[in-house]
Amino acid sequence: MKITKIVENLFKKYIPSPFTIAIILTLFTMLLAIGCTKPSEKNLIEYSMDILGFWEQGIWNNNLLVFAYQMMLILVLGHVLVLSRPMSKLILRLTKYCTNTANSAMIVSITTMVVAFFNWGLGLIFGALLARKVAEDAQSRGFKLNYPIIGAAGYVGLMVWHGGISGSAPIKINEKGHIKSIMNDVSSEETVAKIPEIINYGQTVFSWWNILIFIAVLITVSTTFYFMGKRSEATPINLTTYDMDSEEIEVTDKSERLDTSSILGYIIGSIILIAFFIQYFNDLTALKITPNLINFFMFGLAIILHKNVKNFTNAVGQSISDVSGILIQFPLYFGIMGIMKSTGMVALISGFFVSISSATTLPIFTFFSAGLVNIFVPSGGGQWVVQGPVVVESALQLGVPLPKAIMALAYGDQITNMLQPFWALPLLGITKLKAKEILPYTLIAMVVGSAVYLLGLLIF
Repeated sequence: MKITKIVENLFKKYIPSPFTIAIILTLFTMLLAIGCTKPSEKNLIEYSMDILGFWEQGIWNNNLLVFAYQMMLILVLGHVLVLSRPMSKLILRLTKYCTNTANSAMIVSITTMVVAFFNWGLGLIFGALLARKVAEDAQSRGFKLNYPIIGAAGYVGLMVWHGGISGSAPIKINEKGHIKSIMNDVSSEETVAKIPEIINYGQTVFSWWNILIFIAVLITVSTTFYFMGKRSEATPINLTTYDMDSEEIEVTDKSERLDTSSILGYIIGSIILIAFFIQYFNDLTALKITPNLINFFMFGLAIILHKNVKNFTNAVGQSISDVSGILIQFPLYFGIMGIMKSTGMVALISGFFVSISSATTLPIFTFFSAGLVNIFVPSGGGQWVVQGPVVVESALQLGVPLPKAIMALAYGDQITNMLQPFWALPLLGITKLKAKEILPYTLIAMVVGSAVYLLGLLIF
């Protein structure tokens, strides 16, 4: 496929590391803010100092730091679940059906998107490990594979996650009074009074139209990967075996008996799950899904699937490196977000699209503006905090249903993850691929997925 080769060569030649991209985006955002938002009464030096202050305040935003910890837990616990013996067996079973690049890419992309719809952290690590094991299996069975395509297929869960159960915007608008609270500073009392207390999952994630859009993306993107694999050039694989199973334990001391006791492990895990259902039963029946709900459930389930505390902590130790890039890069993106929010840049970007919108086209322009903002701020929750009020206000003014407008933001935010390599860090660490190797294929997936999302927003 000529276009794939051209894009691949461009990325290999010019794309730096994700951390370097974060630094460049920080500097670019500062310059853009100075050029576009400087008040006439302030000189260049004064406003530059203000922007540095906005940047520093954004880095240490307490609400975002809590959110970052929640997201890191989702990622780590998702990885821990994948490392359990039942999940390892499922991954190894799937690899048996992968016999060439085409069917491997289709299988990896379909399963990754399905898992990511339920939980983005689980989907990201599941896809990464499945891609790695497909490559290792190809190596042991002696057939060639285009490994970057398989790695890209393992990443496409990040283009469906925000429209799924763990999506940040759907989760936040499920919290009672959340939408009203974020609108107090930007809307009149009369407008705020019209806003519902919550918008539940029956109106967003589990709405019939969102499910249909997800199925359409699942079919079109996986088919695209099949044909990319069919026309790609395969090469021999040379990888060391990646250990997924943390079940083998050697007890060398009496003090470790409690750590390795399956009885204790099952008791602890069961207590957590019992507490989970007591605490969150009403939320579950009301389709009110929150990060704390997801993490608490995964915590208890992970201990049960690993059988004992020792296995669980071993898996945590193996998984914790996933968040190293997120830990150091998230503050930079929070800083960017602080600049964009305090200088009004988000309102400028989104407001431009709103100014040329109608009730029909607002979801379309929201989609594009969310995709653009996500390149600078690759955090679904963070993006909702700064762009959500603009989207809600615009939807109310133009008479667009709030669930549709908010899901348009979610779709736009998630689709440009295929262009922004930030969330690919764990996958790149597991697969040992480079961002520039998978980006040509994720870019094609982004184009195909965008077409489906835009069509869905126009039809529904």
